[in-house]
Amino acid sequence: MKPLSYARDMGMVLSTTFGMVLWIVLWALFGKGLDAFLVTMVVLLVGASFRILAGYLPGGARRQ
Repeated sequence: MKPLSYARDMGMVLSTTFGMVLWIVLWALFGKGLDAFLVTMVVLLVGASFRILAGYLPGGARRQ
């Protein structure tokens, strides 16, 4: 197993963690759970998009 095999998946873990923390903070400050959840979904979609597009950029290794 390569040492960098886990590094590729760490971006999604970090964006998910950041999104959930952001959801809790926004929900606590402003009291609207749905609005805070939608912001969290945007963070997760951006993270997933970068994950997908990284394989198509020059120098990016695509998994097959």
